[in-house]
Amino acid sequence: MKSKRLWYHILALAVVAVWGVTFVCTKTLIGAGMDPAAIFVIRFVMAYLGIWVLDICGPGKVRILSDGWKDELVFLFLGVTGGSMYFLTENTALAYTQAANVAFLVCVAPVFTAIFTLIGRKVLKGRFAEGLEDVRLGFPLVAGTILAVAGMAIVIFDGSKLEISVKGDLLSIGAALCWALYSLFMGQMTKDYGAVFATRKVFFYGLLTIIPFLGNSVDSFSPAVLGQPVVYLNLLFLGLVASLACFIIWNLVMSKLGNVTSTNYVYLNPLFTLVTAALILGERMTPMSILGCAAILAGVILAGRRKPRPS
Repeated sequence: MKSKRLWYHILALAVVAVWGVTFVCTKTLIGAGMDPAAIFVIRFVMAYLGIWVLDICGPGKVRILSDGWKDELVFLFLGVTGGSMYFLTENTALAYTQAANVAFLVCVAPVFTAIFTLIGRKVLKGRFAEGLEDVRLGFPLVAGTILAVAGMAIVIFDGSKLEISVKGDLLSIGAALCWALYSLFMGQMTKDYGAVFATRKVFFYGLLTIIPFLGNSVDSFSPAVLGQPVVYLNLLFLGLVASLACFIIWNLVMSKLGNVTSTNYVYLNPLFTLVTAALILGERMTPMSILGCAAILAGVILAGRRKPRPS
């Protein structure tokens, strides 16, 4: 049993390593002339088609609908929070600020996840309440949250950066909130329906709800843009590896390790992003940004030290 849990921890680490690189891939695509919404659509279309292939080739009959309209609404919510709105806010943030900044600010998602879990266990009922990890409100969570928020304030209001970067930093926090909300329900839905079906639903509703935001994305689909090697190679990586493979694995990990424990691995996201951004984009962080990011990491790590309530 312990060896199985260790395997899921290793999978979580591998997924976070890939996702840490995606910030740089997305910023590269934006620099090549792609719109943030178009990047999401192309990567999720590839992932959605890929997951249908997996579903058709898998054992058993292909399922189309969930058990009822209430679960369909939950999948719609997951498609928005873990799909369209998460990636729209994150991708748009990358157009206004550095990839490293976005990665560090999004990594506050575990703090939000822990807070939402505490609330969810009291507000939610039935299987969704039971599917959340049993965490306690104590000094580590409170102090870690305060420290992380202070770090975010330092990064956002760093006077050495252009004022427009504030928009990118706030969008990054919005993405973190979306991911925390996604983490509340996805683990239980994966347990109920399986990783492939649940992930396919998220892809579908994510694509459906991004449509209203595609008005300025026409040029992104032109052969002149998509024909660039730097564009189609990054899109293939984002669609087939970071979306198709990683979403299935991550949803499975959440169902096995719990929504809070698995989300704690997001702490490591910035480390992979920093290395990749330095090597590929040549990004440098200001001293105040480094201080703010250090406070964020210290805060989320401290918050993650809380222990489950004894049964």
